[in-house]
Amino acid sequence: MVSQLKRATVYFDPSLHKALRVKAAFTERSLSDLVNAAVRQTLAEDAQDSAVFAERAKEPVLSFEDVLKDLKRRGKL
Repeated sequence: MVSQLKRATVYFDPSLHKALRVKAAFTERSLSDLVNAAVRQTLAEDAQDSAVFAERAKEPVLSFEDVLKDLKRRGKL
């Protein structure tokens, strides 16, 4: 079976590299596993953010001044 993994060269700050090596040893996972998981999580969060922005794109835009006026009118400020 041929591996589908791709190789890439990534340069880490020395302290970050040390922290990754320690976590890899502690969790008995490879450094590659940790980095792949972190990248997946970041990309998933970005996708969620994009979805929320798309959902809210049609909402009315309120100026800061209008929000303040409304809060004052309702006795919240």
